[in-house]
Amino acid sequence: MEKIPMTREGSLALETELKKLKSVERPNIIQAISEAREHGDLSENAEYHSAREKHSFIEGRIKEIEAIISLAEVIDPTSLTGAIKFGATVTLVDEDTDEEKTWQIVGEHEANIEAGLLNMKSPIARALIGKDEGDSVEVKTPGGEKAYEILKIEYK
Repeated sequence: MEKIPMTREGSLALETELKKLKSVERPNIIQAISEAREHGDLSENAEYHSAREKHSFIEGRIKEIEAIISLAEVIDPTSLTGAIKFGATVTLVDEDTDEEKTWQIVGEHEANIEAGLLNMKSPIARALIGKDEGDSVEVKTPGGEKAYEILKIEYK
């Protein structure tokens, strides 16, 4: 199986979610299923069916996280330097609007564009990989062509 690159923060977030699912969510939903069973006829018991559905979701998410963690390759960005690669925090300026943006290039399971965590498989990240400060990049996005200049590369 192919390793999944991930930052330390992304790995810790998944481990925290897994711990919560196993120690809090799973016992709570098992209790809810038990209580719903006590209400009688299961074929017409909406609470029971809802609790079973949520239980199925929780178990699926637990298996998914365990699989991701088992394949994770945790990379420490602070040990890296040079051109843009996984883990880099990049400050760009949009050449059309002069708007500055800062993103960290991370694995797909920890990406969150609102938090400034850019999926390494996204068009922008793919265009940035291998580039240096001062370079310009053209990116084909769903919203059209974008041009960015790389202002700063940090590994923190």
